[in-house]
Amino acid sequence: MQYMMMFYVHPDDAARAQGPEADASMAGWVAYIGSLYQAGVGQSGHGLLPPATATTVRVRGDQRQVQDGPFADSKEQLGGYMVIEVPDLDAALAWAARAPCAARGAVEVRPVMPQQVPH
Repeated sequence: MQYMMMFYVHPDDAARAQGPEADASMAGWVAYIGSLYQAGVGQSGHGLLPPATATTVRVRGDQRQVQDGPFADSKEQLGGYMVIEVPDLDAALAWAARAPCAARGAVEVRPVMPQQVPH
């Protein structure tokens, strides 16, 4: 079964990833992502640029509303995601617990909806 892990990072950690400590900050992520692929569970994923680069779109009635920034105010920010294929939720949670951001941020784990092939 496929699960998406969404990595929410603490703002201080996100700032370190962009500053002079970037190499040291990213080393943990490089090792973690490498271990996902080495174990054969990594499917795809990407890091994301900071929330200030986000644009949020909502439709209310027939009006499109566009807002600069992320969809919600929160202390942590969505830093990236990874799709993994593992036997069950317990295995996905075990991988999520190993993410570098799990200690100060959070990892949301969600099953990926099976693809529907149009007829």
